[in-house]
Amino acid sequence: MRLLPSGTRAVLVELDDLTEARAWHAALEADPPAGTLDLVPAARTVMVVSEPGTDLAAVRSHLERVQVTGAPPASDEVVRIPVVYDGEDLADVAELLGVDTEEVMRRHGAEEWAVAFAGYAPGFGYCAGTRFDWDVPRRSEPRTAVPAGSVALAGEFTGVYPRKGPGGWQLIGHTAEQMFDPHREPAALLRPGVRIVFEAVDA
Repeated sequence: MRLLPSGTRAVLVELDDLTEARAWHAALEADPPAGTLDLVPAARTVMVVSEPGTDLAAVRSHLERVQVTGAPPASDEVVRIPVVYDGEDLADVAELLGVDTEEVMRRHGAEEWAVAFAGYAPGFGYCAGTRFDWDVPRRSEPRTAVPAGSVALAGEFTGVYPRKGPGGWQLIGHTAEQMFDPHREPAALLRPGVRIVFEAVDA
């Protein structure tokens, strides 16, 4: 673990891998340093953003005392997302992985996913699994426009595009669920720590 300065109001906790980053995020949510304004998790880091005037030396001291062991605790919040597995890249993903499309759908739906961190666009959650050991390559040529609600795979992650936009992930299906609504509380359906269940439905 390394602590790095990030501007005048934040400290970046740099970690070895995604599992450690998720565990640190959970630990800091339970016991944040005094003056914490926000915690921003990513694939290998957690940024601790402080209120103006917070003593960052005290923040660093708190972080140096944090004890994190094992995997992050499972959240009590579960979001169920109905998916029609009709994505344009479903057959290509199956071929890349050496399985049939039914196995891709089965594995995706049976996995215990949780949102590791958010990024790309408001409402886009990078969901990591507990048993998902496939490494799905991104498309060699990204699309200029991916439809909102597209369910996709890339690397070790799955995600749902919250709005129409460019993207290079492999599309395996779609959902009618709205990932981000600024008039809803909370606005983002997929937030760090939330567990996700993808349920196959007919078109």
